[in-house]
Amino acid sequence: MQTTDSKLRPPSRPPTRRLRVGFLLADRFTLSAFANFVDVLRLAADDADRSRPILCDWAVLSQDMAPVRSSCAVKVQPDMRLRAAPRFDYIAVVGGLMGEGRALDPKAVDFLRAQAAAGVPLIGLCTGVFILHEAGLLDGYRACVNWFHYDEFVARFAGAQPVSDQIFVVDRDRLTCSGGQSTAHLAAHLVERHVGHSAATKSLSIMIIDEAKSGERPQPGLPSRREASDPVVRRALLRMQQHLETPETVPEIAAALEIGRRSLERRFRQDLGVSPSRAGLEMRLDHARGLLRRTGASVTDIALASGFCDAPHLIRAFKAEWGATPAEFRSKSID
Repeated sequence: MQTTDSKLRPPSRPPTRRLRVGFLLADRFTLSAFANFVDVLRLAADDADRSRPILCDWAVLSQDMAPVRSSCAVKVQPDMRLRAAPRFDYIAVVGGLMGEGRALDPKAVDFLRAQAAAGVPLIGLCTGVFILHEAGLLDGYRACVNWFHYDEFVARFAGAQPVSDQIFVVDRDRLTCSGGQSTAHLAAHLVERHVGHSAATKSLSIMIIDEAKSGERPQPGLPSRREASDPVVRRALLRMQQHLETPETVPEIAAALEIGRRSLERRFRQDLGVSPSRAGLEMRLDHARGLLRRTGASVTDIALASGFCDAPHLIRAFKAEWGATPAEFRSKSID
């Protein structure tokens, strides 16, 4: 028998979904970028890790519903056709291997343009930023590019100035990230915005990710002999890595980071015990040494690839650093 209270209590309704994301997967898409993003949504959508899409929902969209092959050959079956797609809060494009055939079906690109025209925010995950830019959907926007693809992005899109010293960038209704684990942090940023802070924290905790990172956090770069703890110094080192062939001056680096030159130099000395110029020289010399060990390139080509004006300049700096010329170092490495 029902009590009076139960008769008066309105029937329970399922919670309204607060975040809905549609995905477009490029051929040979990066599985980790997709999986990290989706798992944050999955874990935020329900209590514990029961995976019911209660507070969040997601779907893989397709023109022809054919399975999409990832870069590691695992295939994903789409959930619905483009023409049947409902209104999503975001459309995310997951990029794939560079130069590997057609990234997206032309109908999918048309769909992206239509979604943008309708005011739906677009997300570029990993090399998805290339797809958005090629479609003309990043004109006038700041866009995040993985440091590894920085040179290729600049070469392909004349005049573009991508952000490659942050893990993700949110510029109005365009969201882009560097890929890998950074997609989890971008997803957590959206979960916090739409669902709540506790849901975002829970998702990352279950995934054994210590803390949510803001977009301004620097991307990890190539291994360096000096490990910086100051985030500004880390971003400066990353810029140096991205401009090994054509090194920026210290004032140029400071201006790019929107910090004074003296302040940048002071932070370098406090964090690493050396000046920015010295840290940059070490990085270029380490790069030259690696090329000498791994390749048969001439000393002149290695000098130019490492930001030295000519071979004699590299030879002098190399010998001052390690007490041997590049040729002597190479012969010993071979022996």
